[in-house]
Amino acid sequence: MTAPPYGCDSTMEDMDIVQAYRAHQHATCFQILYDRYAGKVYSKALTMLHKQSEAEDATQEIFTKVFLSLGRFEGQSKFSTWVYSITYNLCIDKIRKSKRNRDLFATELDDPPDKAEEVPDEALLTMQVHELRYVLSQLTEGERTLLLMKYKDGVKVKAIADLLGKNESAVKMQLKRIKEKAKRIHDKRFASLT
Repeated sequence: MTAPPYGCDSTMEDMDIVQAYRAHQHATCFQILYDRYAGKVYSKALTMLHKQSEAEDATQEIFTKVFLSLGRFEGQSKFSTWVYSITYNLCIDKIRKSKRNRDLFATELDDPPDKAEEVPDEALLTMQVHELRYVLSQLTEGERTLLLMKYKDGVKVKAIADLLGKNESAVKMQLKRIKEKAKRIHDKRFASLT
């Protein structure tokens, strides 16, 4: 079996491709990574930005950042996690700039924590699909994004805090409040139907 041209082929692991790119600086290596992740990046950008043209622009910007930073990627996290964090950061920046979502970035200092009982995750996870869709549609874009990051994408609170430039307790408090709001919306709409 002959070695792949420039040390890259699509059967290789992400980090091996990154290392081969560093060694040869050949576009083939980057193209493999682009082909592997462009669909996921576009899909995530579309989920967060809601407009096809904005998601396409964001995808282009994200891969420009990936390309320019690839030489510095050391592999402390998985490549997919690194691309994912670049995607979230860029989309959050775009949301901030467009001022569509001020409440996501509001400070928690003016608003002390509620003493209400914590809404268990199961309250969200056991909702029927049509119920969950309705509840998500009633939340703000920022609230929806935080819930999806945590529960759909499985992003850890620490990673969310890092992405948003907040501390973990502020993110936990926001998630707690969003879950409480989601439960109120759900109960108001669907509790009387059972």
